[in-house]
Amino acid sequence: MEWFNSSIAPLKDLLAFLYKKSKTNDVNKKQVIIELRDNLNVFKNGFINQSPYDMMIDLLSRDAIQSAIKENFSFKKLRTGIIQASIIYDERNKKYAGWTAEKLVDKIDEKIVELKNIKKMNHDSVKDVRNNISLMMSNLYFRMKLLADFIQSK
Repeated sequence: MEWFNSSIAPLKDLLAFLYKKSKTNDVNKKQVIIELRDNLNVFKNGFINQSPYDMMIDLLSRDAIQSAIKENFSFKKLRTGIIQASIIYDERNKKYAGWTAEKLVDKIDEKIVELKNIKKMNHDSVKDVRNNISLMMSNLYFRMKLLADFIQSK
């Protein structure tokens, strides 16, 4: 999880921002923001404690996203507009310039499902899989961080 090292300081500010942003009357928006914050905390604490990927994958949640989809929640309520290149701080995320919050949330949800399915298909562990779990986890983390950066941007 060396890829996480460079982003731990800005993450603390993002987590504080998400905590404040979750104070809303819109139940779906509140749940999605809290879930994003909690998932980012899984990465932060997993890094600090050198937790195995299996444990981290188990702790990642997508329940709020699924609930919001069922209730036809417009993810534009998280942040309208498109992701501007100026708020993309991580080189790997440059390809997401021009995306909406809805499209990014969909990709985050898709990656969580994929990781959980890989784990289930391999005797409830990703330890000996052929997939590059480290890369998949880092991509998921940087997508979630980008979503938080996008929500925070003005």
